[in-house]
Amino acid sequence: MVARRKVAVVGVALSDCGRVDDATPYALHAQAARRALADAGLDRTIVDGFASAGLGTLAPVEVAAYLGLRPTWVDSTSVGGSTWEVMAAHAADAIAAGHARAVLLVYGSTARADVRAGRRTGTLSFGTRGPLQFEVPYGHTLIAKYAMAARRHMIEYGTTIEQLAEVAVQARANAALNPEAMFRTPVTVEDVAAGPVIADPFTKLHCCVRSDGGAAVLLVAEEYVRDCRTSPVWVLGAGECVSHASMSEWPDFTVSPAAVSGRLAFGRAGVRPSEIDVAEIYDAFTYMTLVTLEDLGFCAKGEGGAFVEKGRLLVRGGELPVNTDGGGLSAQHPGMRGLFLLVEAVRQLRGECGARQARRGDGSLPRLAVASGTGGWFCSSGTVVLGAG
Repeated sequence: MVARRKVAVVGVALSDCGRVDDATPYALHAQAARRALADAGLDRTIVDGFASAGLGTLAPVEVAAYLGLRPTWVDSTSVGGSTWEVMAAHAADAIAAGHARAVLLVYGSTARADVRAGRRTGTLSFGTRGPLQFEVPYGHTLIAKYAMAARRHMIEYGTTIEQLAEVAVQARANAALNPEAMFRTPVTVEDVAAGPVIADPFTKLHCCVRSDGGAAVLLVAEEYVRDCRTSPVWVLGAGECVSHASMSEWPDFTVSPAAVSGRLAFGRAGVRPSEIDVAEIYDAFTYMTLVTLEDLGFCAKGEGGAFVEKGRLLVRGGELPVNTDGGGLSAQHPGMRGLFLLVEAVRQLRGECGARQARRGDGSLPRLAVASGTGGWFCSSGTVVLGAG
């Protein structure tokens, strides 16, 4: 039996993000990819694996062609925001098994610019085919589904709207330390409550920003690490799970598929949630952060509200720094944001985050990080545990 190779992330990068009115999604893909390769100090000729989703009719064929790549291993898994954690898991397995030596994951979107230019509307529609045909006629929008789930948690466990608002407040505090974040002005719980209602119980600041931007992550087999300019960040374990296609098929609105993907990832990595130093969690809405913290095992079910209080998620002084760049609530959210979670987790483990750099209790750099993405309306989850080199 052939021994499985260790897999490391050696290159990460973002494209220009936030307000980008003069670039196409393809250009943002290319910009992020070039920067990730430069970060690793490797030439694109090493890339024999490629993963992309969300752009073109034949993703990742079109994007690979645009980048001048001819991969012999490809992945176009598309499960919403968790796509990139799931793809990272697939890429790590492929590299470990010897099916690829270097896999590039790339994403880019001009979601904000498209709305401003009239190329698309502000309302995201998944169509009316399949199981969705039973929900769409009743006006059950994407955000309404998350709002329903949040309300169920509030009824079931006494979670308050102020506790949910704390997630937005602390995300903004972390964003204030990030010069690349789209919104950096501090907000209070009162500010969150005073905003216009988008879908009860969510006001505007409970919801992610709309931005442009791209990201790229390069994974390689262990024998190529010595050729890189960066310190490796090792993929220790990963898990994935799909849950339901429609809300009526979701057994419990208070339990996300991260409960499964997290258990698998931590078990395969051989670490406990209590050992994690930094968590990057998909946060299209405040409730996603809270319930994912519960499901990953950072607190018991129903205790997420109390857990997020008292600044626990802050980079500065928090017990568990969460979404250290400001997350989708404040930094950037161009669509399927899961790849940005991996970029930030790697940068934190490499100690490259400047004012927003998380530290352990003894002042040392973090050693373990988790990135957990959620897709659809809690339909899918991918979780990846990373360790510093």
